[in-house]
Amino acid sequence: MELPSEEITRYARHLSLPEVGLDGQLKLKQASVLCIGAGGLGSPLAMYLAAAGVGRLGLVDFDVVDLSNLQRQIMHGQQDIGRPKVDSARETLTGINPHVDLEMHAHPLTRDNAMGLLQGYDVIVDGTDNFATRYLTNDACFFLNKPNVYGSIFRFEGQLSVFAPHLGGPCYRCLYPEPPPPGMVPSCAEGGVLGILPGVVGCLQATEVIKLLLGQGASMIGRLLTYHAMDMKFRELKLRRDPECPLCGEQPSIRDLINYEDFCGVTARHDPNDMHPDEVTVQEMKRALDDPQSGIQVIDVREEDEWRIAKVEGTTLLPLSQLAERYTELDPNQSYYLHCKAGVRSLKALEFLRQQGFGELKSVQGGISAWSGQIDPSVPAY
Repeated sequence: MELPSEEITRYARHLSLPEVGLDGQLKLKQASVLCIGAGGLGSPLAMYLAAAGVGRLGLVDFDVVDLSNLQRQIMHGQQDIGRPKVDSARETLTGINPHVDLEMHAHPLTRDNAMGLLQGYDVIVDGTDNFATRYLTNDACFFLNKPNVYGSIFRFEGQLSVFAPHLGGPCYRCLYPEPPPPGMVPSCAEGGVLGILPGVVGCLQATEVIKLLLGQGASMIGRLLTYHAMDMKFRELKLRRDPECPLCGEQPSIRDLINYEDFCGVTARHDPNDMHPDEVTVQEMKRALDDPQSGIQVIDVREEDEWRIAKVEGTTLLPLSQLAERYTELDPNQSYYLHCKAGVRSLKALEFLRQQGFGELKSVQGGISAWSGQIDPSVPAY
């Protein structure tokens, strides 16, 4: 294979590097990479891999572009709101480098399709935002002997590693044998994320991919890099393969892909009316607020800065972070509806108050996000 003259000019700065050169650029052109996720991490990752000249690039994502994505998901723009992310990604990546063969997979990664999908690529990159897909990606990569370039972000912190037991390193389960309990780790929507953070971590992931494809440099296999944006500090931790790992250990108990939703305790609700026993709807919250005789008080357990962004008239602010010190301000004989942004923190507040002897408690499903979408659109969604 030879590089056409236009591509020689395009990749001139690579060709000038002895560690890349013509042979290395041809390796990139012949390589294939699958990016799982076309959001915060997937955006810089896919854009730089396309610019670098990776020959075949696949993206797995079944979501559509939302206005709230644009603060960090730089592969998509204002004009793409409402479009499938794979469609806007294709346009962006083609504009960066028309020589890359793009393969868009507009469906979720599942245990039914993972093995067949990952099999066709040299390197897999985990740009996901949920534990079920992370464990699925890790396990499928293990069974297929594919390197898994892992990245994760939350608020101001990021992590990076390469999981590759077939190359002598550990797998994701060696680092995290079990997922956290459901709701213990807030999503980015609930906890927030600094917009530039996925740019940093996604670029680090792209760097690891290029090094693996070139066979150059010191890989992150067996190492975990952590980054804290507010302190501008990087730390490196050594990772070792766990001999008791249920997947890659000496006596593995996992020999095939499992039900990852059940494993992570996040089985999806297929019926929107399938509510937690301790939940009420925003419609019930509205009836309580409209009827002073209901005897129900609505408590907002979000933080004060969130309250300033969007609030529902008639509710009382008592942040979850202050609840342990201030719960005595509440009457244990009073009936309360608790609400937050999406319904996660309000369930935590309910559990805490119930332990303190409060009996008449309900959490509002969907929180203020559901209120904005179903009751009052003038309340900002954030």
